[in-house]
Parts: sequence; C-alpha cells; structure tokens
Amino acid sequence: MALTRLLMMASRPPCSLSLSLPSPSYKTSRCCCCHCHRGRRLLRSAMRVGACHDLSTVTPTPRQQSMAAQLERGSLLVGGRELLVRAPPNVTLRPAGEAAAAADSGAAFLGATAAAASSRHVFSVGNLASGWRWLSLFRFKIWWMIPATGAGAAAMPAETQMLLLEYRSEARTERGSLYALMLPVLDGGFRASLQGSPEDELQFCFESGDPDVQTMEAVDAVFINSGDNPFKLLKESIKMVSKIKGTFSHIEDKEIPSNLDWFGWCTWDAFYKAVNPSGIEEGLQSLREGGVPPRFLIIDDGWQETVDEFKEGDEAIREQAVFAHRLSDLKENHKFRGETCKNLEDLIKKIKEKHGVKYIYMWHALLGYWGGVLATSDAMKKYNPKLLYPVQSPGNVANLRDIAMDSLEKFGVGIVDPDKIYEFYNDQHSYLSSVGVDGVKVDVQNVLETLGRGLGGRVAVTQKYQQALEESIAQNFKTNNLICCMSHNSDSIFSALKSAVARASEDFMPREPTLQTLHIASVAFNSLLLGEIFIPDWDMFHSKHESAEFHGAARALSGGGVYVSDKPGVHDFNVLKKLVLPDGSILRARYAGRPTRDCLFTDPVMDGKSLLKIWNLNNFTGVIGVFNCQGAGQWVWPVKETAYVPINVNIIGQLSPSDVESLEEIAGDDWDGETAVYAFGSCSLSRLQKHKSLEVSLSTMACEIYNISPIKIFSEAVWFAPLGLIDMFNSGGALHNVSSVADSSATTVHIRCRGPGWFGAYSATRPELCRVDEHEVEFTHAEDGLLTFYLPLSSSQDNLRHIEIVYRAL
Repeated sequence: MALTRLLMMASRPPCSLSLSLPSPSYKTSRCCCCHCHRGRRLLRSAMRVGACHDLSTVTPTPRQQSMAAQLERGSLLVGGRELLVRAPPNVTLRPAGEAAAAADSGAAFLGATAAAASSRHVFSVGNLASGWRWLSLFRFKIWWMIPATGAGAAAMPAETQMLLLEYRSEARTERGSLYALMLPVLDGGFRASLQGSPEDELQFCFESGDPDVQTMEAVDAVFINSGDNPFKLLKESIKMVSKIKGTFSHIEDKEIPSNLDWFGWCTWDAFYKAVNPSGIEEGLQSLREGGVPPRFLIIDDGWQETVDEFKEGDEAIREQAVFAHRLSDLKENHKFRGETCKNLEDLIKKIKEKHGVKYIYMWHALLGYWGGVLATSDAMKKYNPKLLYPVQSPGNVANLRDIAMDSLEKFGVGIVDPDKIYEFYNDQHSYLSSVGVDGVKVDVQNVLETLGRGLGGRVAVTQKYQQALEESIAQNFKTNNLICCMSHNSDSIFSALKSAVARASEDFMPREPTLQTLHIASVAFNSLLLGEIFIPDWDMFHSKHESAEFHGAARALSGGGVYVSDKPGVHDFNVLKKLVLPDGSILRARYAGRPTRDCLFTDPVMDGKSLLKIWNLNNFTGVIGVFNCQGAGQWVWPVKETAYVPINVNIIGQLSPSDVESLEEIAGDDWDGETAVYAFGSCSLSRLQKHKSLEVSLSTMACEIYNISPIKIFSEAVWFAPLGLIDMFNSGGALHNVSSVADSSATTVHIRCRGPGWFGAYSATRPELCRVDEHEVEFTHAEDGLLTFYLPLSSSQDNLRHIEIVYRAL
C-alpha cells in the first residue's frame, strides 16, 4: 500500500500538489524500489524550486516572515537568528503548512536524504551556532527521560527527544530571549531522535526498528519552531504537530480521569509482589483512621496469575530471569481467592463499601506481564502468542543499560499477535470491569520498540497496541481511567490519542537517599514535554520518610494526582494533612508543574548554585515551590566512578511573582501588578509588585512554597487578595469563586472555598465582620494585612463554604 501511494504521488502533475503533504512511504528490502525513490527525489526537487505554488496558498504574515525557519547556504535561521551552521547539502527544510499558518508561526520540518535505503540513518544537520544554550530531555535508559543542559552539540546525549534552546544577546536584552524548539517526531513508520557527535555536530537518528522497513529520505523528522516565550512555544508547537501528524492529541483535547482530584494509595512499596487482601484492608484502614481517607487505590504488581518457567534452574539463571515471568491467566491469583475474600469481586466490593474508596485501578504490563504471556497456557492460546527476543537499538544502550531489558533479551517475551491484541485487552478489561474495577495502570510499555522486527517496525507495532489499549479502556471503563507507565519513548508519547495520564519519571525509590532530589528535578523538567500531552503523574512517595516534606510539597504543585505507598500504620499525618482534606479530596493545580523560565537552562542538582523553582496556577492564585536539590545527589548519567557523598549546601536565590507564567490569566484586565505573596513554611506575608523579587535562602533538601495572589481593588478602601486554606501546601487550590458586591453602605467580598481549615487573605484594611455559611466568625487581622479565620467542617456534598467579608463604607 505504501509503495502504491508513493508511485501515485510521483506520477501526478506538479500543480496537483496540495498544502498537506503525505508522510514518507517506505519500501521493504525484498522489493526493488529505486525508481520509487528516484521519483520521490524528483518530486521534492520540484517542490524546492517552486514548480507548484499551492504550498504558499496562505499568505505569510509579517510576523511569520520574520520568525520563519529558513535554510540558506548551509545555515538554518529561526526567528531571524542563525541556529545551525555548516548544514550538509542533503539536509532539507519544508514549511509546516496550514497548522503553522493558523497559529501565525514560521514552523518547519527538518529532514535529510541518504544515498541508500536503510532501516536506520544517522544524519548530520550541522553545528550549533554560537550564542545558544540548550535543554535536552533525553532517555537515560530505555524507559525514562531526564534533563541535561549545555552549549554546543558535542555534549548532547543520545536519545534526546526534546531540545529547547535559548539565544540571548545584548541586542535582544530589552525584548528578552529568543527560544527555539527542535522536536524529533514520528514520520510515517520511522521515529527520530537527536544527539551530538564528538565532532560537535548535531545529528538526528531516523529508525524503523525493522530491517525490512527502509527509506532513503526523512521528510518530516524534526519539527522546528521559535518564539519569545518558551511555554507558549511548547504549547503551540505540540498542538501544531498533533494536528499535522494526527497520531496523538494535546492534553486540552482529552478526557481527564476523575480520580486525579482524590487522594490515593498504591500497594507497591507497601508490599511489593506480596500484596494480599488483608494487607490492602489494613493499609486503607490506617489511613482512614488518621483522617486522610484514600478515595483512589492502585493494586499494583502481585495480583495476577503468572508462571516462572525458570524456577528449576540454578540460582544464577533464576536471578537473571526475574523479569521474564509470564502471564498465564487473566484472572486473579490464589492470594485473592480464599478465606480472606472469595475472589477479586468480593474484595473490590468490600473495599468500596467499608473504606469508601471511589476508584480502584489494577496494574498490568502492556504485554500482560514483564515477560509477556505464556504461549503454552490454555488461557492464552486464543491470542496466537509467540516468543520473541527483543533487539535493542544503539540508542537504547548508548546511555544506561537496563537490567530488565537484559533479562528479556536473554529469555524472550511472549507477545500477543498484534491482530489479536484488542481481543486480549478487551477480555482482560471487561473481566476487571465486571468485578468492579474502575481502571488500569499499564506498565513496561517501551518494550514494544524492541519487538518491531517482522511486525512492521517499532512505530507500527506501538500504534497498533496503543490504539487497541485506548479502545478497550473506552469500551470498559469510565472517564478514560488509564495511567501509562515506563512509556517515555516518542513512539508512545506521539501515539497517545486518548491516554491522558502518564508517569513523569522513574520510580520513587525510598531506599535510595541520593535519588530524591533527582526525582523532583526530573518530574518538573519532563513535564515541559509530557505536560502538553498528558497529566504528568509524579509517582507515589512515603509520608514517613526523611524526604517526605520535600516530595509532598512537590506533589502539591504537580497538577497531577497525589498518592502514597506507605506501609500500613507507617504514616506522617502532619505531612499528609497539608495535601489531603478530611473528605479525601486534594487541591490540584490547573496545569503541569514546570520549572520557572530562569531555571530552564540551569542544573538544579549539581551546579552548586541554582535553586529549582516550580510554578503553577490555580483559579485565583499562582503558586511557586522553591527547592534546594544541590548537594543531595548526582545525575545517574553519565555514570560516575565513585559513590556520591551528600553534603549540605546553602543556596540563596530570588523569587518574583513574574516567575508564574500567565499570572494575567487570573488577575483580570484591570490588575495593576500588585500581589500578595504568602510563604507557607515561614507563615509570612509580603506585598510585592509583579517584577520585584524576594530573597530566598534554603539548605539542602529544604523547600518553601509561595502562594501568589493578585491584589484586587474592590473599592477605594478595599484592596483584597484571597489566599485560600493557608495550612495546605497549595492553599489557593481551595478557592472556587471570588466576587464582590458594593453599595453606598458597604462592600462585601463573596468567596466559595473548600474546607475545613484556616482561611487566609490579604486585606489592606480590617473588615467589619466575617461570615461563613451565614454564621459570623471570629477573625484576626495582622499589621501585614493577613486576615485569618477558621472554616469548620461542613455536611455539604460539594464541601464548599460560602464566605462573606464585609467592609463598611468610609
């Protein structure tokens, strides 16, 4: 089919070309396609010399002309600035088309041609021009990304999946920086990634993962765009690429699972594979008794019927095969069928009725289990499984090898026939749904990229499985209840049409003290990319842990779910009650938490001087968390020869209300830039203009959260800024509505706020009285303007209190 499409395109008259160009077509090594590729090269030549003018049917705006990416005499220009120099003559550039025009953007796609067809190409695109610094999100091992920063291409890691660059010169100081985005994407059956070379060249790798799927040309391999706001640039670019490619959707176009607004508990770190019904009930009970009832539960690995085919081998073989156990049945194992509970349905019913859990997810791997399915199992034979042996690409092993992949490479993976994969998922999910399960966490997803040989390649098989998974979720569960995990390859990311939640980093590891700060930095930076396509899941943590406050504060800013994996009875409720209300709800911010603009190109873990600032927005306030990640650990890649010895480093930095991007979104048109800034840890309130700053001093593993509320002028005497529940990390997340009514006698501020807890606000003057649900309450008003009073428990179903703050007219 692909070959036919290519020949038809080459035979059309030049002026029949439309603005929307097809993805490249690919040949198999068993076919002779030299004429096909020659026709394609001629077609591209005609486009470059302007044989058809339909490509410019949309007249460029002046801004597009100034910002448009251009490739001239070996130089790639973006935003009028040279980004690449000495680009080889085989490098190509084409406009991104209608989607870019609609966004008033000069975006384009970078590509290249080769002398011979292959399933894997490495193309040089030249050297980075001077004056640019970059942020890379790269896969340090097959499952996960982490950030890296630098200048010059030589230090750029292999498997870079997002490259954000900044250029700042004296001439641009008043206008700020110019930002460029280079996003390697999927192009038909191929997948691109960026990397540097020892010769300081920037390269992109273009691979199918199947020796029989080959091409001579990468057409739409690397998306390029530029702008003066990095967050707007990322959002607009991801939206453009989603429309052009059609293989994934922006997060704003997805259904968001309801469980994200409720506190959760995961069984993994509490029990690992020893999870059992009694332990689950014990854990839920201990959290309920402490006043933080979980409404969301993940029953993780350990509930399925699996087989260890290698248990009779020697100890060395058994250790190597630990990740090669296989799924033998779709129903629960013997631990969930016995005296404690009759079956999984009985347990699910008991959990919901006795413990008030609203949403229960079950864990499973994308291929059923870590080692796939057991091909000889009677329950699996209907899916035509076969044993395949993963083949890792050079990119998979360029950085850090993974022990799970080493195990699977040796012992193989039982893979379901791609034509039967929907049936497999539907059978499993329909059974789980029938016993009361609400959704699934699907793990080990990236393994598919190593199994594309003979199946059409890594992109084709990933999209086949992803589509089947999403269709089964839609068929069997409500509100898109799916968490994607171990899925940080662009094959999966850019194939997520419906999936709305994805893990943002490697696991929280409670026994690894030097990895705690890395976790926080990784989830924040990875959310730059992932947060435009998913709600990033920053993973579980332990509430009773030396890093609990650090992790808890970060989760409050994440914009995603909040859940722990505490052992039953091992909790710190002082930490949990800063995150969870008595009804089990959480105060979730509006967007994915991301580093502030001045942190994007720094190393908050190892440069010895930079604090990590993470920003987000609520409906009426902004929020910034400041974290000192220095001195506590080091990046796991590149691998260091000696173990890291933590030290205490005190860092002094600056915080400004302007660190919150798009604060104007919530401030209103008449805002004069004045804000109230409340520091959670020190309980201090400051009044600050938007572009002014505060000094922040933090020791290693310390953090502070600042809630920033634009000050509203409701009348001549009423200058007011609501803060929300000031005993919660993300206090402003409790605010649902703020308005005012004024007449000749008084101005009344009306607020709808979650509770219970201490309500706080900035008030320039002392009010005459405060009421909660029509009952007058005592309040305090301090010299710095902090107004506080307590919101009691309420029996209302929506958990909202009606607050009235009354100021008499002067």
